[in-house]
Amino acid sequence: MKDSWEIYALKYAERNTRTRNDSFIFDDNHDAPHAMDYYIWLLKNQSQTILVDTGYDKAEGIARNRPVETDPADLLRRFGVAPDSVETVIITHLHYDHAGSLPEFTAATFHVQQEEMAYATGPCMCHDVLRQPFSGEHIVEMVRRLYSGRVIFHDGSAQVAPGVEVHLIGGHSRGLQCVRVKTRRGFVVLASDASHYYENFLQAKPFPIVVDLEDMLAGFNRLRTLADSDNHIIPGHDPLVRTLYPACAGDDCVRRLDAEPDQLS
Repeated sequence: MKDSWEIYALKYAERNTRTRNDSFIFDDNHDAPHAMDYYIWLLKNQSQTILVDTGYDKAEGIARNRPVETDPADLLRRFGVAPDSVETVIITHLHYDHAGSLPEFTAATFHVQQEEMAYATGPCMCHDVLRQPFSGEHIVEMVRRLYSGRVIFHDGSAQVAPGVEVHLIGGHSRGLQCVRVKTRRGFVVLASDASHYYENFLQAKPFPIVVDLEDMLAGFNRLRTLADSDNHIIPGHDPLVRTLYPACAGDDCVRRLDAEPDQLS
């Protein structure tokens, strides 16, 4: 298929001390355990490699008491991709677990929603509760990239490469964007934190870290219009991804997302 991409989810960390109260607003079973996985995503075709998000590194994990299993840059190297060879990186949003490790990507140009940069550097960051998911050092590093001519801003929907699109969702963060990818099985949508879990968008259950609840709820529907089916939506943090999709390259941390998944129950 012309302009068709392979998609790989690379898990670099997990957090198993959470409860459903950390994942859903108004959940009846709020104190039940609810684990979270942390991913970066790699898009590949015959001529190009695109990275979606850069994760956070070991130093950030120590600072937040959320240790990484494998540094995202090292995980890419293990998968055969040198971080300093990656030329295109899509940052879905600038929260610490999606926009760290930036110094590793010395050749990259970063695709960011202009609303996200304005949010992360604007007066909203005077509020501790809104600032908490960001790391100041990550934002400063992105500004450095901007001043070196390596940031491309988008305002809504845009094509990054043939078969790869970004779409502004908002909700969880002001400029959160999802990534729509043309694959051998149709259009797959990397939701990132537009839906942390399948349950968020399938049952319209908001995630508690939210700047605009209406945008988050509308975003669940937007994901479903962009994807070929619910089975073509990939949540940003759901351990179910590792159950539904096959491991590849002999590495249990890597899942092939352009493959047919097991059906959602």
